[in-house]
Amino acid sequence: MAAIVIWKQGTWSSSCEIFAAPHGFTPSLLPLQRGRFQFDPVEVRLTSPESTTPSAIASGHSVGSVWQDLRDAIAGKTHDYTQGSIRRSIFLLAVPMVLEMMMESLFAVTDVFFVSRLSAAAVATVGLTESLMIIIYTIAMGLAISATAIVARRIGEKDSDAAARAAVQGMVLGLAISVAISIVGAIFARDLLVLMRAEPDVLATGTNFTRVLLGGSATAFMLFVINAVFRGAGDAAVAMRVLWLANGINIVLGPLLIFGVGPFPEMGVTGAAVATTIGRGVGVLYALNRLMKGSGHLAIKRKHLAIELGTMGNMLRMSLTSTFQVLVGSLSWIVLIRLMAAFGSVAMAGYTIAIRLLMFALLPAYGLGNAAATMVGQSLGAADSDRAEQAVWTATRYNVWFLGLMGVVFFLGAPVIIGAFTNDPEVAHVAIRGLRIMAVGFPMFALGMSLEQAFNGAGDVKTPTWINIIVFWMFEIPLAWLLSEHSDWLWQSIFISVLCAYSFLALLSLVLFRRGKWKTQKV
Repeated sequence: MAAIVIWKQGTWSSSCEIFAAPHGFTPSLLPLQRGRFQFDPVEVRLTSPESTTPSAIASGHSVGSVWQDLRDAIAGKTHDYTQGSIRRSIFLLAVPMVLEMMMESLFAVTDVFFVSRLSAAAVATVGLTESLMIIIYTIAMGLAISATAIVARRIGEKDSDAAARAAVQGMVLGLAISVAISIVGAIFARDLLVLMRAEPDVLATGTNFTRVLLGGSATAFMLFVINAVFRGAGDAAVAMRVLWLANGINIVLGPLLIFGVGPFPEMGVTGAAVATTIGRGVGVLYALNRLMKGSGHLAIKRKHLAIELGTMGNMLRMSLTSTFQVLVGSLSWIVLIRLMAAFGSVAMAGYTIAIRLLMFALLPAYGLGNAAATMVGQSLGAADSDRAEQAVWTATRYNVWFLGLMGVVFFLGAPVIIGAFTNDPEVAHVAIRGLRIMAVGFPMFALGMSLEQAFNGAGDVKTPTWINIIVFWMFEIPLAWLLSEHSDWLWQSIFISVLCAYSFLALLSLVLFRRGKWKTQKV
């Protein structure tokens, strides 16, 4: 048996391995990397005998320790992310966050997989309604960004009571906003589809789907906010379980209600919306239960339930900026959908499938970015900006490799992948071409995604807001319109504009991140 001991002095950290030795011998200390040592270990990790091999010593990890870290990450074992190995901290946060987003990705493609068995109009209905839901997601994400940043900063400061009170303020704001949106969405569902230039077959098929999904959108809104609280606190495994429960119910219940299996009524595309709303509602109830019982780093008690206008006002101001930040990107997606809709239901159906598959790849990568955001917030709370920056670069490298590999798989396997979603050759042609165009830019997508989330984790929500304005409104939308109206690329222009915009976003984010002004942000 051996032990890996992690040492820290100032911003330097290193580790050594203490070997078990025969009686009468003193254990030897073997440094694994250069650094100044302070004999005050901040972390001791027991390892198996296999970890004493030269390769294990060189890397600082063993198969046994990695497996243990994986189990700890999934189990949600409490860990102090402001100290110790950055790679291990990123790993413990990223595993549940990536698994959480993978389930969201699975839901996105599963939903459209079953709906695609109905008709092109049904798929177009999902695409148009999702473009409306983007507005709701945008507002929820804006509040979620501020909740994550504030909760993470308080946890980094070792003030769990302040973190719990901040979580309550975020949830109260989320409930008030989401209920109002749900009422408006349910009443004006058909009018909103008309505004999105839905064709008559889509209006006939999908109005009830849109009404149910928009009317139940408060459940989606609250999932965003509550899971953001968990992630900011470092309780990523709890957020993972919440989303797995919600989407698991949806995936199982969806086809039963769409096709009327057994005792379930046949509801067509509307059944997908009903299943989604039920699943998300159950997820919210489970999340609230975990908050009250204690999630690891965070527990909400009766004493935390008072309204704090100062904290709420600070969160609201930050969330307004971050909401606008996300809204800029969201509105650009809506404009792209309107431009694509001009090419007909076939193009719209192919676009919907391609974008769902894009989300399937991007959401796990978003999970890695979330890990960086949490590390940034907590490290800045602990007054360790160097650790925050190192965490961002570590997470970004992982993200670029992951999404780059996904890009290769999607580019080469596009015909087979798309073939699982549609038998219509015209729809498949649009989806395959679009997916391949976007897959080329996946590594750049990963870079920009990680750096933008790092800004948000620091509470610097203004910088990514300006980045989004420049990239999406001043570059992507004009480019998409110009190419779609004045080139022979037609609907391909929409996919090309997405590729160019996200590549530009990555480069601009890189320049601004290196300037380091985000390190001085106060929350």
